[in-house]
Amino acid sequence: MTPVAVVLATILELGGADPLGCRSARRFDCPPLGRFAESSVRLGLEVVLTDSLHLIQGKRLGLVANHATVDRQGVHAVDRLRAAGMTLVALLSPEHGFRGTAAPGEAVASTVDSATGLPIYSLYGKTLAPTSEMLASVDLLVVDLPDVGARYFTYLSTTTEVMKAARTAGKTVILLDRPNPIGGLVQGAVLDSAFRTFVGRLTVPMRHGLTLGEQALLANAELGIGAKLIVVPTSGWRRRDDAVVTRFPFVAPSPNLKDLESLFHYPGTCLFEGTALSVGRGTEVPYSQIGAPWLDTAAVLHIVRQARLPGVAFEGRSFTPVDPADGKFPETLVAGIRLRLTDRHRYDPTVTAVALLSAIYRIHGDRIGFIPSHFDRLAGSQALRAQLVAGVSRARIVAEWAPARRQYLLRRKPFLLYPG
Repeated sequence: MTPVAVVLATILELGGADPLGCRSARRFDCPPLGRFAESSVRLGLEVVLTDSLHLIQGKRLGLVANHATVDRQGVHAVDRLRAAGMTLVALLSPEHGFRGTAAPGEAVASTVDSATGLPIYSLYGKTLAPTSEMLASVDLLVVDLPDVGARYFTYLSTTTEVMKAARTAGKTVILLDRPNPIGGLVQGAVLDSAFRTFVGRLTVPMRHGLTLGEQALLANAELGIGAKLIVVPTSGWRRRDDAVVTRFPFVAPSPNLKDLESLFHYPGTCLFEGTALSVGRGTEVPYSQIGAPWLDTAAVLHIVRQARLPGVAFEGRSFTPVDPADGKFPETLVAGIRLRLTDRHRYDPTVTAVALLSAIYRIHGDRIGFIPSHFDRLAGSQALRAQLVAGVSRARIVAEWAPARRQYLLRRKPFLLYPG
C-alpha cells in the first residue's frame, strides 16, 4: 500500500525557548540571531490541530506518546488534543514509559494516567506491540514521538509495531512528525539487514538524517508492513536545520540524553555501550564522555588529537558514575575523555568514535572488553569490531562505509518530505 503523506504549508512565526543559550552567547556555532526571527517551523501536532483537524475529529484516538511529546510552548499533546475537543480513549508508551523515567531496557508496566484517568498501555513490557484488547476502543492511532537522529533508538521500532498492529486491526495510523533535532546530515555505517534488532530496525546509517515520519514511510515499504499511514509533516522545516535553529524547547527524550549536545555525540559514543568503557551514565553528561578506571587518558588523547578531527575538541577529565543503569563502575573514580562540540556542521560523531575506539584498542587491547553481540548490533555488523581488532586504519574503515551509504541515499529519496 502506498503511504499517504499530508503536506501542509501554513507559516507561523516561531516563538519559544532558546535551548542552547544562543541569544546570550555563541555556543555550538550558533546561527546569527536574525535567523531565529526568520524561523517558521510548526510541529505536526500544531499543523493537524490548525489545518487538518478532519483527520482526527470525531474519532476515538489512541495516542502513542511520552513525556517529550510537547508543542513549542511545552504543552503536552494530551492537553492540546483534549483542549481541541478530541476524544482520547487510550495512551500508549514506548521505552522509558509515558513519563520517561524508566531506565534503558527496563520493562514498564501498564497503568492509568492520574491526570486524565486514561489507560496507559506499555509497549515496552509484557508486549512490544499493541494487543487487540488495547485497540478495542480505538478508531485511530496517533503517533507523536521524539526521535534523536541515530539508528540505535527504539522509538522507530515501537512505531513499526504500532503500524503492524493497526494493519491487522484495519485501523489507520496518523503520525505527527517532528524535526530531526540534529539535522539531516547522513553519517556512519549502514546496518546489515542480518543485524536487525529492536534497537536497529532499518538498514540505515548510524546517523540517518530522517525524521520519524520519513523513517515510518521507509519502514512501511521496505519492511512490507502495508499499514494505512498518514504522515502530517512539520511545516516550514528544512533538513539542514537542527534544534539550534528551530529553537523548540529541549525535553530529554530518554533519561540519559540530558541535553542537546549529547544528541550530537550519541550516534558515535553509543558504540561504547558495547565495550567495557562507561559512556557516562550516572553522571551529568552521559554520552558526552567515555572512560574507565584503567584508561590511559594522556596516551589516548595524544593519538586522537593527531587525527585533527573537525568539529570536536577533547579533554581529559575524571568522573564518578552514581548508580549507573548499565552497572559500569558505580561509585568509582573513572579516568575519562570529555567530547566538546565546536562546530556541529563539520562534526562527524561516527568517525570520532572510530578514532577513539582505535586508539583505545591500540593501548588497551586486552581491556577494552568488546561485548560482541551488543557492539555488533549497534555497529550494524561484525565488520567494525573485526577491523578494530585487526588494526585497520580509521581512514580505511570509514571509506568502506561509503558505497552502502550512497545506496541508502538513493533508496530513501521516495520517502523524503522536506527540502535540504
